[in-house]
Amino acid sequence: MLLDQGHHVVGVDNMNDYYDVSLKQHRVDQLANDRFTFRAMDIEDEPDVESLMDSAPFDAVLNLAARAGVRYSMENPRVYMTTNLMGTLNLLESMRRRSIGKLVLASTSSLYAGQPMPFDETLSVNTPISSYAASKKAAEMLAHSHHHLYDVDVSVCRYFTVYGPAGRPDMCVFRFIHWIDQGEPIELFGDGTQSRDFTYVDDIARGTIAAIKPVGFEVFNLGGGNEPVSLLAIIEKLETLLGKKAKLTHRTFHKADITTTQANIAKAQKQLGWQPTVGLDEGLAACVDWYQSNKPWSAAIRLP
Repeated sequence: MLLDQGHHVVGVDNMNDYYDVSLKQHRVDQLANDRFTFRAMDIEDEPDVESLMDSAPFDAVLNLAARAGVRYSMENPRVYMTTNLMGTLNLLESMRRRSIGKLVLASTSSLYAGQPMPFDETLSVNTPISSYAASKKAAEMLAHSHHHLYDVDVSVCRYFTVYGPAGRPDMCVFRFIHWIDQGEPIELFGDGTQSRDFTYVDDIARGTIAAIKPVGFEVFNLGGGNEPVSLLAIIEKLETLLGKKAKLTHRTFHKADITTTQANIAKAQKQLGWQPTVGLDEGLAACVDWYQSNKPWSAAIRLP
């Protein structure tokens, strides 16, 4: 979207193998443009971040880089802190030294565990239930301190269950499509009634770009704007789209998961002029279309 608007963009990814690297390369390939530069590097590497910041006169930094995934953060919590916190620190310090005045920081709805719904940005979110959520809360606080001390303008965008074509294969939509299409049992943690505020990737992108505007320091929920939808309902919709029935295998509900999420998006609507526009049925259809049109490669993508 930024390229379509005529901007020059430098994209960064360390291309780690937490999930299938071929999917990451597929995304990079879609961005071929004479105004786009890709750098395979890690924001944990301070000298590389310094080199990156010297490569162009940046107007803003959008830190979408993170170790994601609630369950994996229990297996390897250290890497969540080194990437999500120290990586953010490297960016903030490099921005400070060059007077780059705007940071958009991607955060997460996972912070709202145990809070009353719909989740509002004014909630304290001081009781994270996973290392992933804790690392994101820490990054938010670090960004706030740099705003206070050095006048860095910060928009924190808390994303709610992002899905879309070429989406992460550790997320339920990709996994459900793959398992239903291949006739493999779906691994369902809990009874499937847990629900999410699903948000289409294009809406997330538009909200993130809108958040580049000067705000001081603000937190914005970017969610679908609808009632939460259960995993069982998602499965039913995908069964219809794929023309196949799902086989279910139930696993124990994971203690680091949230039962349900729902965003109050009034603040983003008012201050950013942002409104989600892609409904769940349209978004799921786009995911299935992408999966089908990219077979057999898409069916062979390794699931974490």
